[in-house]
Amino acid sequence: MINIHEKTLQDLELYTVLKQVSLHCVTTLGKNRALAITPFSSKDETYNALLLTNEYLSSFYNDNRIPNHGFDTIDKELQLLEIENSFLDPLSFKKLSSITVSVNEILKFLKKFNTYYPKLYQASLEITYTEVVLTKIDSIIDRFNEVKDNASELLYKTRQAKNGLKNKINTSFISSLNTYHNLDYLDDIRESVIDNHRVLAVKAMYRRKVKGAIMGGSKTGSIVYIEPETTLQFTRELHNLEYEEQEEVTRILKQLTDFCRPYTILFQNYQTFLAHIDVIYAKAKYAQSINGILPTFTEKRRFYIKDAYHPLLYLTNLEKNEKTFPQSITLHQGSRIIVISGPNAGGKSITLKTVGLLQVMLQSGLLIPVHERSEVFLFERVLSDIGDNQSIENHLSTYSYRLKQMNYFLKKCNKNTLFLIDEFGTGSDPELGGALAETFLEVFYEREAFGIITTHYANLKILANELPYMQNASMMFNERSLEPLYKLSLGQAGSSFTFEVAQKNGIPYSLINKSKKKIERSKVRFDATIAKLQKERTKLEKTEQSLKVNEQKKKSETDKLEATNQKIQRKLESYQELYDSNQRLIYLGQKVNDLAEKFRNNNKKRDLMSELFKIVQIENSKRKKITPKQRKVEIIKAKEIKTEVDKKINLIRKKKKIEKQRISITPKPKVILKVGDRVRMEDGRAIGSIDTLEKNKAVVNYGTFTTNVSVDKLELVEQKK
Repeated sequence: MINIHEKTLQDLELYTVLKQVSLHCVTTLGKNRALAITPFSSKDETYNALLLTNEYLSSFYNDNRIPNHGFDTIDKELQLLEIENSFLDPLSFKKLSSITVSVNEILKFLKKFNTYYPKLYQASLEITYTEVVLTKIDSIIDRFNEVKDNASELLYKTRQAKNGLKNKINTSFISSLNTYHNLDYLDDIRESVIDNHRVLAVKAMYRRKVKGAIMGGSKTGSIVYIEPETTLQFTRELHNLEYEEQEEVTRILKQLTDFCRPYTILFQNYQTFLAHIDVIYAKAKYAQSINGILPTFTEKRRFYIKDAYHPLLYLTNLEKNEKTFPQSITLHQGSRIIVISGPNAGGKSITLKTVGLLQVMLQSGLLIPVHERSEVFLFERVLSDIGDNQSIENHLSTYSYRLKQMNYFLKKCNKNTLFLIDEFGTGSDPELGGALAETFLEVFYEREAFGIITTHYANLKILANELPYMQNASMMFNERSLEPLYKLSLGQAGSSFTFEVAQKNGIPYSLINKSKKKIERSKVRFDATIAKLQKERTKLEKTEQSLKVNEQKKKSETDKLEATNQKIQRKLESYQELYDSNQRLIYLGQKVNDLAEKFRNNNKKRDLMSELFKIVQIENSKRKKITPKQRKVEIIKAKEIKTEVDKKINLIRKKKKIEKQRISITPKPKVILKVGDRVRMEDGRAIGSIDTLEKNKAVVNYGTFTTNVSVDKLELVEQKK
């Protein structure tokens, strides 16, 4: 059973967070519910609330946005539905219709996308989908929040009669207006409206000559407003019809109310459901604003938050365009209690509050701003003692209040508790208060509770160093400027930098030196040693950071080299394939050339066709069976490789040509080639030997094939020995 004290929620400023959450609600009922959020009493409820919020948050980043859930509160309508013989007005029915439409759209959406939002879909299964009420209301009330003419036959006839009378009234009034205007009985304004009736603006001297009912007069008395006698009878009939119309409308509304009355609980469930969705939506929007996520939950009593931000501080600094420094803290069986020390204004208290606030936020169903690799578990109690809490009304001093708090901690603290104490042991004599605080801490330690405390007491730092499942931590400072770095360093106690900070703030060194002499020499040396160790720790942190940066650079360079190597390997393979293909084609060409030579000598077509057919069969047997699509891909790939190779060959040839032009100032002496000399083509690499020479033509033998080449295009490689 989870139970977190009200005072803890106030200390950790959860209610301030809830105010910020409520600002994202779109309904009044949702805002009230958001402000009333408290930590859940069971793990299942907590997990379910977090999953609901996380699912809604995911909807902001995909195309399947959850439909609008806004609605007007229907509390008044629900109360009237429970009162017998009462009836709702058209606007109230429109509210019921609107809330039904909203719920139906959400239910249909969640059913369609239940794989995306399983928890929200499961929550929606308790709500009944209905269109009966919606159809009924829409058949009676129009979009202008009026009862439709065809709501009943009597209403239709009554309104038709009303419209006829209005036309008659208008016609008779215009007739009277024209008549009296021609007689010059009317004022320049001619007519006016009184009590929603059109009246003639008659000159006072002619009031007795105009028949009708006097409805009033002007302030000066020069004008008398008269409703013509011809329209009076029609007006009376119109009043009667309006009364009959209102009676019929009331009857229809009562009938519609009686129809909706059995669905009162359904409407109540609809409002509750939409208010619940509104709170989930507000939680998701708040999570989006603070980059909140759902961390991993574990049952192994391990609490690890990485790059955690205090949400209130984060949003405040965001408005000011200032940087917020994240913290990383680990609590587990091997390190259950952390004692944070160091000078004031270094961030000890905000670190402690960050841990506490994020924990109670999680246990209230709110996502938290941490790294995705963070791990958390739920505590049954979160106890806090933050601030001096001096009370004039209760006649309690700071220390008296703290003793009361410690007494409460001693009663409630166990292995399922997270305790957070700021400036532990302060408020009394340093030595006596420190001793008592040390005893309390030992009790919490023995009960295997998890906790974080901040302190300046040396005995608590020593205790944390001696006990195996407790560790020191300090807020890091710049060793030269003594400016806070707002970074928590685990494993080492922090110096208070009392004298260093005093000197930095302009206190004369003589006074500081005099103060040092007033206290025990060993304490000064102890504090100085801690300060020195902290400076060394800061240097090591910087060195470690530098090494990490270098390591990342080397890794990046290695990855680049590996990628380049793979690219070169792929190109070599492609070039090898092209070379093999070209060699095969050269070989085939040589065979065809031999057949052509043979055919020229014997002129036997049958032998030629037989040999060609054999060559084709042999080549086809070597080919793999591939689809036309694969063949098309291979052809495109081969073309790309050939194009790339041709580009590079042309580039190399151009470079060689330029180089030759640069080097060869005088022409080389012409070499006389002989049969048997080893030669190669200009700009070529393949080397062959000359078989025959005839009329400036040479037959060059390359081993697998021979070719006829002009002697001018050959270069001597080696003369025949």
